Amino acid sequence: MKKYDIFGLDFPCMDLNVNIDGMPEPNHGTRIQEMSWQGGGKVSSGMVAAARLGAKCAMAAALGDDIYGKFCRRDFVAHGINVDQVLIRRGETSHLSVVLSDRKTRTRTILFRAGSVRPLEENELDMSAVADSRYLFLADAGTLARKAAEAARAAGTEVFIDADYYTEALREMIPLIDVFVGSEFVFDGLFPGKKEQGDQALEEACREILGRGPKLCVFTFGEKGCVGVSGEGFFTLPAFSVEVKDTVGAGDVFHGAFLAALLKGKSHRECARYASAVSAIKCTRIGGRAGIPDESVLERFLETGEIDYEEIDRRVEYYRRALEHV
Repeated sequence: MKKYDIFGLDFPCMDLNVNIDGMPEPNHGTRIQEMSWQGGGKVSSGMVAAARLGAKCAMAAALGDDIYGKFCRRDFVAHGINVDQVLIRRGETSHLSVVLSDRKTRTRTILFRAGSVRPLEENELDMSAVADSRYLFLADAGTLARKAAEAARAAGTEVFIDADYYTEALREMIPLIDVFVGSEFVFDGLFPGKKEQGDQALEEACREILGRGPKLCVFTFGEKGCVGVSGEGFFTLPAFSVEVKDTVGAGDVFHGAFLAALLKGKSHRECARYASAVSAIKCTRIGGRAGIPDESVLERFLETGEIDYEEIDRRVEYYRRALEHV
């Protein structure tokens, strides 16, 4: 039996989430409706979702020793995620994103400040921990990610990727991936013009990905839902309808929840439904992590469509004053 369910590799950041009614005109201002400090990062937030849903997780990353880095590491620990391979680099600063969520347009704008922290290097990553995990969770196709994927494959660890942006490196890495979950931007990069051609075209595109190596392919299309194909067949799934407050992190937690569902042995269509529900619930609260439900809240939503906010809103309050907890 492997030590971890999921081993994640990422570049975490701190998110300052700012919720406004609408973007002001140039030289004008607007009132902030809500503000929240939360950890960010694609795999990082996905791992928090998976951990909240019962997965045993470990992270590998590099953070600065500033208040943002200390908070990000603390948040992993608070969710039961092993941080033995989360390095704190002395004298270096962590990445920071200011995320402006616009209630009127239901869109977000991200202002990113790159920290001075150096990314994790190959000689700093213990590949034995990758080998001792059921899944390796990636969100990029860089050199270290590829090395980790190769090590995972050699050890019988399955490789799961959150493919959010299309690059040639991503295309070349597809044969190393077992579970490919891509965004509509990746779909458009791989299959230009096919998105609006109907279900048959979508299925053909998904099956083309399977032909390159993965055993499961899913593409997410935001509020339009998702499609997927595997040995279990082709499926389409609509998105859940909720009152959206903030979409930041919706894709990140979808991927973490999808992995958690895979670990529970659910069918691939049911994994997508499970993940879509987690993402929908998250979107009803500000930021990428405060609204992530636990299993009991999720199951109630799936059965009744109702969301129990008692525990979620305690998390909202915690993150609102997050930096006070460092």
